[in-house]
Amino acid sequence: MAKTVLIDSGAIVAALRKRDEHHEWARAQLDALTQPCLTCEAVISESFFLLKSAVVGKQSLCSLLERGIIAVGFSFEMHADKTMHLLRRYHDLPMSFADACMVRMAEMHKQAVVFTTDSDFEIYRKNGGQAIPLLKPWR
Repeated sequence: MAKTVLIDSGAIVAALRKRDEHHEWARAQLDALTQPCLTCEAVISESFFLLKSAVVGKQSLCSLLERGIIAVGFSFEMHADKTMHLLRRYHDLPMSFADACMVRMAEMHKQAVVFTTDSDFEIYRKNGGQAIPLLKPWR
């Protein structure tokens, strides 16, 4: 059984912005996937914002969404309490709303790996103490 891949905005932006330091790595990882990546609307919004000056990047993200390569698989409304708990728990870190949603998704998908370029995911824990498996460009 293939692991569920949860994609974060850093990985999306790196894959779509050629001048990103992790572009080659992120593009290769995205191209190698055999199933859609799941994400949340907060990550999509953050990605479009970060790609605001990259017209081709925004068009490419639209294409990834339209073709189902990236799919939204999270409803904040259904997971508000647990997501807000994560934001309160990591109040001393720069946990964004998108990061909290991704950690909650990792809790929901037991065999998931988070595809990210954000080292904060090494600090975050799911289910109160479990490390989150990461697909990352560093060791």
